[in-house]
Amino acid sequence: MWTRKPPDPVLFGMASTAALPRIASTDHPAIVAALHEHGAVIATGLIDQATCAAINSEVDASVDIAPNTAEGINPLIAAFFGNAVKHVSSLTAVSPTFANEVLTHPTYLAAGDEFLLPRCASYVLNLAHLMVRGPGAEAQIQHRDRDIFPYTAHEGGEELLASIIALVDFTKDNGATGVVPGSHRWNPTRQATNDEIAYAEMRAGDAVIYLGSTIHFGGHNTTADQWRRGVHLSYCLGWLRTEENNYLGTPPSVAATLSPQAQALIGYSIHDAISVGGGYLGMVDMRNPLDMLADGTL
Repeated sequence: MWTRKPPDPVLFGMASTAALPRIASTDHPAIVAALHEHGAVIATGLIDQATCAAINSEVDASVDIAPNTAEGINPLIAAFFGNAVKHVSSLTAVSPTFANEVLTHPTYLAAGDEFLLPRCASYVLNLAHLMVRGPGAEAQIQHRDRDIFPYTAHEGGEELLASIIALVDFTKDNGATGVVPGSHRWNPTRQATNDEIAYAEMRAGDAVIYLGSTIHFGGHNTTADQWRRGVHLSYCLGWLRTEENNYLGTPPSVAATLSPQAQALIGYSIHDAISVGGGYLGMVDMRNPLDMLADGTL
């Protein structure tokens, strides 16, 4: 993931002929069909303006104090996240609205059931970050999110389902996510040319959803004063180690205030594969953590 070449700046002066399908978020069969066909889709109206406003209000203080760089972590990861980008991690602990209304959204669950359940007994949140791409933020390298799991990628099937939710209007100028439709079927080493890249230009409340095998990247913010604020979240197979440590990011004292469905998706649940000859993963004192949150043991 970290060794791929960045997009060629010369190509970014050329016109793109690629486009993403736009489908109402309530049309789950069409969303799923578009993901199968294109590897990505814009789900319009995923959240309403009141929900957008609530999330924005809940994260404002964290955004204000967030640094503009990812310094202090692995240098390669810092370079990948880029300059002039603010991050608010563990969003389930920062925004109850996100945790209870967005993380558990029926559109995401319909897609997760289709693409992840064939390879697991249950799927979980991989990470949930707020990302604010500021003026001058450079384009990320082209990448596939599945490549964080090098030991399972390319075995067949998906490890990840991911999404970016627009909390403000997304335009190509302010750094809308670049996505390559159809790249989920490509050879893993192939990179996209400019005419194969679509930009997820969206109204606030829309979301682009894409498979872990689909090439994408954060766009170049060429504006002088616009901060592109969006939520990145992804779900992964329940038996994989998640990219973000959600148990520390959303500790039991915080998780206990959320809905049982959100608790389960964060990972306070059992991955029960007994019926297919697998294990019972995630126990605490031989119990399901969900039950322990409910009775106050955790």
